[in-house]
Amino acid sequence: MVSNVIVALDFSTEKEVFDFLNQFDSPIYVKVGMELFYQVGPEIIRKIKEKGHKIFLDLKLHDIPNTVFNAMRGLKTLGVDMVNVHAAGGIAMMKAAKEALGDDVLLVAVTQLTSTSETSMKYEQLIEASLEASVINYAQITKEAGLDGVVCSPLEVKRIQETLGKDFLCVTPGIRPLNYEKDDQVRITTPEDACKMGSSHIVVGRPITKAKDPKKAYLDIVKQWEEAYEENSR
Repeated sequence: MVSNVIVALDFSTEKEVFDFLNQFDSPIYVKVGMELFYQVGPEIIRKIKEKGHKIFLDLKLHDIPNTVFNAMRGLKTLGVDMVNVHAAGGIAMMKAAKEALGDDVLLVAVTQLTSTSETSMKYEQLIEASLEASVINYAQITKEAGLDGVVCSPLEVKRIQETLGKDFLCVTPGIRPLNYEKDDQVRITTPEDACKMGSSHIVVGRPITKAKDPKKAYLDIVKQWEEAYEENSR
């Protein structure tokens, strides 16, 4: 069974991708984002899927409903397991994305980026509510649109699940093991804490891909995640 620890393939070339993936003995869950997809193209998705890996395609679509519908209809043909949109695009846009994808692909919506602080949100987006309230609102309209869940910080998961139920997916980036640098993330937690807070999936990039031994770093994080999951299940 593939773990719900998703590795962000923040690479620019196909060679880097497979130099990394070839270190693993069995399939893992990976995230393909803008950096890789826009520089290498959709063929990289097919090649990764041929190796048996699960893929979260992280392109954060945000446009008028018709454009998103047609884009999602094309992305569906790639055979990805999860894809996302920006909740800020609104309910009509999210419904269009869901209609294009159907029920075979998980669809989640980005709420507020984990690099966004409450101060920057209020100054740059003119949102006067608290950051948590903004995230909860985006989560509510995401569920109203019929999507499977959201991308959010682990710090907001408890409130989201209290409001929308534990079956509503919370995919959480901003994961950093203890003593690892924050980089450009603001709202971060450890893998264990993210699990205890209720995250359904965690997304980890540089702590794994930039590690001296990426496979060991990945297995360590999976172990931390699974031990926390088992503890929560008791």
